[in-house]
Amino acid sequence: MKRKGFWAASSLSFTLLFLNGCEPSTVTTNAPTTNDATVATAPVDKPAIEAALLKIENDWPRVMKEKDGAAVRRVYADDAIIVYPDGSTGTREEDAKSTESGMVTADSVELTDLRVNVLNNDSAIVTGRTIMKNAKLNPPGGKQIDISGEYRFVDTFAKRNGEWKLVAGIGTPIQNMGGATPSPSPGARTTPAAAASPVVKATPAAKVSPTMKAAPTP
Repeated sequence: MKRKGFWAASSLSFTLLFLNGCEPSTVTTNAPTTNDATVATAPVDKPAIEAALLKIENDWPRVMKEKDGAAVRRVYADDAIIVYPDGSTGTREEDAKSTESGMVTADSVELTDLRVNVLNNDSAIVTGRTIMKNAKLNPPGGKQIDISGEYRFVDTFAKRNGEWKLVAGIGTPIQNMGGATPSPSPGARTTPAAAASPVVKATPAAKVSPTMKAAPTP
């Protein structure tokens, strides 16, 4: 019995030692776990972004007056899409050419209610109102059209290669329930870039457009 008990005890001790020896060793490291890891993101400098985009928008009256098509090409993205007050659409080159040709003229173009909604470091939306006095749409070989009035616009910007570019713009005439409303003609857009149409849109040519907008495109 003693011998039997000895072997039993010896067997139990060996088993315990064997099991303990097979347990994986615990390694303590300072490496962060997935839950502890943090993704570093650059802080959004809203004041700087707002200042840069407001500078672009507020330059549209000058662009229109001086027929500065180069400014339109510089600010618009190559694939920019502009929706005019009449529902038609235009491109960067169309707006640039309409600006250079003086498709839209006005005694005064004023931009008001400008607001910048910064989404992140690379995208933002600008909204505002364009007031055009004695504004005319001058289509080639066509009859001059009065597009005086107020327009509301929305311009979407994206930063590409370190520069802010207008990627989309839309303008619409503000309805005057008590009187006439601005003509949503192609040349008179509602935003510096898209006031109405390639020729009178709310883009540089008619922000009613560079030539008729109160902002980059009016």
